[in-house]
Amino acid sequence: MSRFTKKGRPPPGYEYIQPVMDALESELREKTTDPHEGLRKCEAMWPIQQINWQRSRYVYDMYYKYKKISKEVYDYCLRMKLADANLIAKWKKPGYERLCSTFAINTKNYNYGTVSICRVPRQQLADGQLVQERHSGCRGCASGPGGYHNIFGNKYGQYLAAIQIMRERRGAEESENVWAQNEADDVSDTGEDADDTNEDSAEDANTAQDEDEEERKSEPTGSDNEEEEEEPKVKRRKT
Repeated sequence: MSRFTKKGRPPPGYEYIQPVMDALESELREKTTDPHEGLRKCEAMWPIQQINWQRSRYVYDMYYKYKKISKEVYDYCLRMKLADANLIAKWKKPGYERLCSTFAINTKNYNYGTVSICRVPRQQLADGQLVQERHSGCRGCASGPGGYHNIFGNKYGQYLAAIQIMRERRGAEESENVWAQNEADDVSDTGEDADDTNEDSAEDANTAQDEDEEERKSEPTGSDNEEEEEEPKVKRRKT
């Protein structure tokens, strides 16, 4: 069914996220038809799984974190399978906030009834040990401190909602590329608000400091005041 038929027509407000959603849809089609020479069979599927994660995270953040889309738009994305409803349901539970896929926690997919190694916290791994989940290429999606912010280590691990909100706050022109061009623009989904607050506080502190210095420079020193007071006395003695 076409997404633009009567039943699939987007609700009002979808146009806010449509440029990013269209870009991800185009990227997904491109990766689906890319040649797979030189890649393992599982690696050929990594971009598809990663784009599914990124698209779902974008919709999730825009609705739950930034309140930029309505429930109608959110439900539309789930109904039209533009976002992974099962994966989003897991993100709402403690300990699964960065989960890469539902495949990684399905014990039927791994030996001895375990889960993927990407669910093991980094501090519990051996020093220098690098892991990569076979199904999605995830480097580690366990919750808690010390975990990867970008779980895939590429552009598909970026938080596009945070990047879009940051660009809007900066007043930057809309970019055709929805992904960040450098690491500085790849803002953290969890630390962005705190960083903004710290920057504002630092600017206020610097402004206050500059004002204090200007006031001190403009005020006369104590020695100048004493000379001005003593000068009339000296003149009176001479007369």
